[in-house]
Amino acid sequence: MTSPVPQPQYRWVIVTASALILAISMGAIVNGMSAFIVPMQDQFGWARGQIALINFAGIMGLAFGGLFMGPLSDRKGTRPVVIFGVTVLGLCYLAASLMSALWQFYLLFFVAGFFGAAAIFPPVMAAVGNWFFVGAGMAIGIASAGQALGQGGVPFVSSFLIKSFGISGAFGVTGVFMLATMLPLSLLLRQPPAANDAQRMASAAEENTLVPTNTVIVTMSAAIILCCTCMSTPLMHLVPLIQDRGFAASEAGSVIFVMLLVAIVGRLAFGKLADVIGALPAYMTATAWMTAMVFGFIYIDTLATFYVYAIIYGFGYAGVMTGVLVSLRMLTPPSRRASALGIVTMFGWFGHAIGGYQGGALYDLTGNYTAAYAVAAVAGVLNLIIVSTLLRKTRRAQVVAA
Repeated sequence: MTSPVPQPQYRWVIVTASALILAISMGAIVNGMSAFIVPMQDQFGWARGQIALINFAGIMGLAFGGLFMGPLSDRKGTRPVVIFGVTVLGLCYLAASLMSALWQFYLLFFVAGFFGAAAIFPPVMAAVGNWFFVGAGMAIGIASAGQALGQGGVPFVSSFLIKSFGISGAFGVTGVFMLATMLPLSLLLRQPPAANDAQRMASAAEENTLVPTNTVIVTMSAAIILCCTCMSTPLMHLVPLIQDRGFAASEAGSVIFVMLLVAIVGRLAFGKLADVIGALPAYMTATAWMTAMVFGFIYIDTLATFYVYAIIYGFGYAGVMTGVLVSLRMLTPPSRRASALGIVTMFGWFGHAIGGYQGGALYDLTGNYTAAYAVAAVAGVLNLIIVSTLLRKTRRAQVVAA
C-alpha cells in the first residue's frame, strides 16, 4: 500500500534490527530444541516426551512473561526491556552447557522464556507496528519473516553444532553468539516520533478499533491457542519424524530449514495480502492452508517428497503468525498494543507448548506420530471456527458505524 503521508526513514532500521533479533531469539526458544531431541534421547536415555517438556518449559515461561513484559514496554520503552531480555536469554544458553539433569533444563528454560524471550517478542512486534502509520502489514511480515528464518536456521545450525561440539558445546556456542549479536542490535531500537495530524488520520484509516479491545483479546486468545497447537507439532516434531524414516539428523534438519526459508517469502506475501484484503481474512487463509496440509506429513517416506511437501506447506503456514500480529495491530489502539500482544501471544505460546509436548507424549504412548498430527489438524479446524466469529463482529461493527 502506497501513501503520500510521510513516514520516518528510521522505521526500516527498526524492521531490520527486529527481524534479526527475532530470528535468533525465537528460533532458539520456540523450536530450537527440536535438533536436540534425538541426541538427548541417545545420550541421556530420556523419553521424547520428557525432552519435549524442556521446550514446553521455555515456551510457558515466554507465555507468562509476556503478561509483564508487554505492559512494561508500554511504560518504559522498547530498548531497555529488549536489552534485558537478550542478556538473560544468552546467559541461560551459556548455563545450559553446564546442565545434565532434566529438572535443571526445565527450570533454566522457563527462566529463559519468562525473563528472556518474553522481554523480546511483544515489545519488538509492537514497536514495528507503531513505527508505521500505513502499510504496517508488510513491515510486520518482514519482521515476522526474521522469526521464520530463525525457526528454520537455529535447528539446522544446531544439528551441526551438536555433531561438532556435542550437546553442551552446542548450547555454549549458541549462548555466546546470542550475546555477541543481539545486544548490539538491541541498541538500535528507539521509540517512534510523535505523529502529526495527517499521520494520525492515515493510521486511523487503516485501523478498525470499533470492536471493544477486550473482545478482540479474548477471541484472538481462544483462537490462537488452537492455531499454535496445530502449528507447533511439525515445528517441534518434523525433524524426529524424518529421522524415524531412517534419514540423518542433518538431512532432517535441512528439510525444516528449507520449509522455513520458504516461510520467509510466505510471511512477506501474507503481510502484503493483509494490507490488500484485511488482516483477519489473510490470517484465516493461512490457517486454512496449514490445517489442510498438516496431517499429510505422516504419509511421506522419501526425503525428496518431504522437501516438496514442506515447501508448499511452509509458504501457507508462514502467514499464520503474520496474520495474528497484523490483526492485533489493526484491531487494537497503540496505547494498549504491546499489552494486547503480551496477552494474546501468551495463549499462542500455550498452544506452542501444548503442541510440542503432545507430539512427544503421544509418540511415547503410540510409537508413532499419527495421533499427534491428527490432534494438530483438529485444533486448526477449531481455530478457524472461533476466528470467524471475530471477523463477523468486525464487519457488523463497520456496517453499524457507516
